Amino acid sequence: MNDLELIFTMLGEASTTRIARNKDAQGFNQNKDAAVQGGEVAGVAKKELEQRSNENVSSTENHLNEPEKSKRKNQKN
Repeated sequence: MNDLELIFTMLGEASTTRIARNKDAQGFNQNKDAAVQGGEVAGVAKKELEQRSNENVSSTENHLNEPEKSKRKNQKN
């Protein structure tokens, strides 16, 4: 991940935590709703930065050409 991808991931996680705590989320469904809302916060911020900077936040620099599972399998052979 590049720096901005990490920052927006952290924003989504922190937003989710704060929303869940403030709403006293109990159980899967309430925590899922908090996670969706936290993700929306990060998504809106990411889209806003992309519009203002005219650049994508996501990059392909950490893209795997070969999945790790098949890579490990090929190394064993």
